This record gives sequence, structure tokens and C-alpha cells, in this order.
Amino acid sequence: GDYSMEEDRHLMAAELPKYHASPDVLIVEATYGVQVHASRAEREARFTGTIERIVTGGGRCLIPVFALGRAQELLLILDEYWREHPHLQSVPIYYASKMASRALRVYQTYANMMNARIRSQMDLGNPFSFTHIRNLKSIDVNNFDDRGPSVVFASPGMLQSGVSRQLFDRWATDPKNGVLIAGYAVEHTLAKEIMSQPKEVVTMEGRRQPLNALVDYVSFSAHVDFVQNRDFITSVNPRNIILVHGAKEEMGRLKGALIMNYAKLPENKRPTIAMPPNEVEVKYIFTRRRSAKVMGKLAEAPSTTATDDMDEYNDADGDIANQSDKKAGYEPRKGDSVRGILVTQQNSSKVVAPEDLSTYTPLRVGSVSSRLHVPFVGKVETLRMFLNEMFRGIQESIDTSTMKDDGEEGSEEGVVTFVMHGGQVKVIAGKTTGVVTVEWDCSSVGDVIADSIVALIMHAQSSSASIRLTSQACVHKSKKPREGGEETDDPEKTTEEHLRALHSALVDQFLSVEATYEAKKGTFEIKIDAALYDGGDDKDGDGDDGALVCTAMVEFEEDSDGIAKITVESEDEKLATNVRACLHNVAAASAPIAID
Repeated sequence: GDYSMEEDRHLMAAELPKYHASPDVLIVEATYGVQVHASRAEREARFTGTIERIVTGGGRCLIPVFALGRAQELLLILDEYWREHPHLQSVPIYYASKMASRALRVYQTYANMMNARIRSQMDLGNPFSFTHIRNLKSIDVNNFDDRGPSVVFASPGMLQSGVSRQLFDRWATDPKNGVLIAGYAVEHTLAKEIMSQPKEVVTMEGRRQPLNALVDYVSFSAHVDFVQNRDFITSVNPRNIILVHGAKEEMGRLKGALIMNYAKLPENKRPTIAMPPNEVEVKYIFTRRRSAKVMGKLAEAPSTTATDDMDEYNDADGDIANQSDKKAGYEPRKGDSVRGILVTQQNSSKVVAPEDLSTYTPLRVGSVSSRLHVPFVGKVETLRMFLNEMFRGIQESIDTSTMKDDGEEGSEEGVVTFVMHGGQVKVIAGKTTGVVTVEWDCSSVGDVIADSIVALIMHAQSSSASIRLTSQACVHKSKKPREGGEETDDPEKTTEEHLRALHSALVDQFLSVEATYEAKKGTFEIKIDAALYDGGDDKDGDGDDGALVCTAMVEFEEDSDGIAKITVESEDEKLATNVRACLHNVAAASAPIAID
């Protein structure tokens, strides 16, 4: 990752590892290659001097920065410089970045964790509470009053878009203005392009305009230069070096310089140096041997059929010997994989299965359970509908002992518990008024399911279905409708919605589709141009003007629980196959998610 061996205005320098052993592998950045930074005092003097020269000449100075990191250091430098030079205090300094303003509050809160310079200033006041810098939470560039000299910190730092790019396009033509690049600029970005002082630049609208403003570069990047990087690598003394985070050319120069630096060492003591492209694996083979005993279930022979090495256990008729003989004669081979928990105790290592951990070691397997209380003002019926629409295989139980009497607050059904994912995820409603509790055993799958359930609960309260369901009395599906009332769910309406959804999908796929609805049945006639399908037996089809015709019928039977019978007929088999696939895909996409 990024690191710097030089202490700046607020952060401490990176420290060398305290252990004495040399690491097997060192992964280190190569951002600046063999470039060497000027001294900090020289860079700060050049930075403040350039800004003063621009604003005293009546110009506006743009400093494109990233929201976090260098921006806070530059603000400290400039606020201190303005405080020491009263003639500049009439020139405003603006800080335009939403994210940076939030980051600044973190710096203000945890100033005691900064370097000794910042901590010593805490007795007089918080150094991040700036005197001469105004924070702009939002800025409308078109209405920004920039008639006089000013200094503006704006993100992003590469000038590709956002406020910094808008201000650059507005100020670039005036020779009194200036742009100060204060950090690393990536190749092929506008910040890198203007460092070569081109005569013209292209605005975000695509217009070409002259670049008359002053452009200067002063590096306050949070990356080591060549000298710092080389000294750190030499001090750590790794056996293998992997260079990352850098342009290919700079990385290559650093690799060459390191090779020359190690040329004076014997060949067997020189580290290997790699600079892999992105997503390319680097593999090392370490000769240090380490043994571990495989114990418990992992040491048993696999319960599969005999391997090639166990042919001797086949009887004369070619039948495989019994399972106990196979286990007794099985021997692990080189290259076999073993998956378990490695436990090292008193210089002895063993590999065991999780269920054997308590048998062969003093350790125990634990689990982490989470509980989240989610506000929910809807009814249980609403929650039930949304959960069953999203997930399949939900088990539901109702504790009627906690039901509230009429007129009292509480659940009308009692405590309802929805269980899924093999009992590892539970949703409990009705236990506390206005709250749904989500409980789950923490795991990669359980966490994802719990997150989706929380999102579903929040959505269920504001959806039109929730309003429709809660606008009348909640009727459980297992209960008979009240006398003189209507059931909450309308099966005929639900069937018609399914049929119309299928019709919409067919229209999107085949354009010309006529639909006829009869009770629980829908008939769809699809017509397409025969030229689109060259595999048909009858190019003219049954339609007019060489059109192919396919008839699809979808019928929901009584008490089918949403299962429909699909019949597709056409003289062109290719068209029939495509229509059949389209209907099945729509049906599969609209079905709830199955949870084990």
C-alpha cells in the first residue's frame, strides 16, 4: 500500500518493523520509480510562494485535491501561512468538497492521534478548526462569485470531472489565474496533461480553448520517492520483492535500480524482484518444511469407490472388496488435498476436522449470532406476502399464547416466526409492537440473506402493496373470510396479472402478439417475419405476407397453487422453441428464491 518515510504536517512517518527476521516476501509500492522529492521545506516554500504570486497579481488559484489525505496537510500549511502574512488575509480560501468536509470532522475529532506537532497545538486549540479557510458544502460554479482573487481547493484531484474541472474550464484562459497540482497525477488524465504546458485544452463540453493560466507542480504525494523506498527495502532485507502500484515505465526503472543496488551481493543472497501486471499471479516455492499430523475423520479413507492403487482388493469376479478392507488398505498419496483446521501447540502441529476439534485439542468451535430490531408499522400479513414472494421454503409458526385481546395494542395473530435457511435465519413479528426482529447465525450466506430481509422489511412498509393490504382487516389464509366480507387475496386478479406479465414479455421479445383471456386461460398468437427464421419448413407459414405464426396457451388449473400448463404450437419448430423458452424464463424469473 501507500506509505511515506517522511513526517508531514499532521501524520507520522512509517515505522520500520520491529522484528529482526527478514520477510520471505515484501510487497511494496513503486509509484515514483526512481524520482527523488525535494526537501519538505523547499516544497512548502514553493507551494505558498506560487499561491501568493497568483493572488497578489489579482488572479484565482485552483488547487485540485483528493478529499482525504493531502488536502488536510495543504490546508494546514496555507492556514498557517495566511496567519503569518496579514496582507493576504483579505483573500478568501475556499474548500469545496462534500466528502472532504466530512473527513475534516474526523480529523478534528481524533487530532490527539496525529503526530507530535499537532498534539502540541491542541493546548491552544484544535489545529483543524481553520481561521482563514471557508468550507463550501456545495458550490454552484455558474453562480460562484469569483470577481476578486481567491484560492479554491476542489476535488477530484485528476481534473476529470466535478467542481475542480468546472472551475478549470472557467479560469484556464486568464493568464492571471493559476493551477497548482499538489499530488500524484495519473497518465492520460487532464492533471497530467496540463503539466506539460499545452497551448490548448479541451473543455468538458468538447470545445477547444487556450490554456493561458499558470500551471505548476509541487509534490505533496503520500508516496515514498526512490531514496526512501530503497532505504526501506534495504533495511527490511526481504528474500523476494514484488513491486505494485505504479506505471509500467516507472516500475521498470525502479526494478533496474534495485538490481544494480544488489549486484554487489553474492548471487545466492540477492532477492528476486517481480513487477507483475494486474491480475497476474506470482508464485514462490519455499523449501522450509513443516509437518503436521492429520487426525480424526480426516485421517480416514474416503468413502468413494476404490482408486487405481486398490485394484488388489478386487476379488476374482471383479467385485470390489468390502468397505472396511478399503479403509484398512488405503494410503494417502502425494498431492492429495486435506481441508481442516491447523492447530499448533508446543511446536507440534495437527490438522483436524471442525467436529474433531474438541476431541484432539483444548479448543472449541464457536458461532456468532446476530439480532437486529427493524421498525415495522405494517401488519404481519404484509410481511408474509413479501417474504413468500422473495424466498421459497419458508417455515412459519405462530405462538397464539401472546395474542392481544380486541382493543389492546399488539399483534392480532400473536408472535409469528418465519424460519429459513435450515433454521439459521429467523424473522419474528408480533413480539414487540412496531418492531420486527431478524435473528441469524453469522456466515457468508446468512449475512446476505439477513441483509436482503432487512431491505425487504423496509420496502414492505412503503410499497403500494403494503398500503393496499393494511387498508382493511388482515385475514389469515387459513381462516374463513368473515361473513359479508371479502377475502384479502383475489385469485382471479392474481392469475390475470400473471397472464398479462407473460403477454408483456412476449411483446418485448416478438413485437406482434395478440392476447385473448378466458377465465384462468390466456391464448397468445405470435406473428413474425419469416425472413427472420430460415430454419422453418414452411417459409410462408399460415399468416399473411410470409409471416410465421405461433400459438401459445397458458392455463392455470383450479387449486394449482400458481402452477400453469403451457402449450406451444407452430409449424416452425425453431419459433416454437424460442416462444417456449421465453415463457419458461419469465416463469422462472418471477418465482421466489429457493432457500435451503
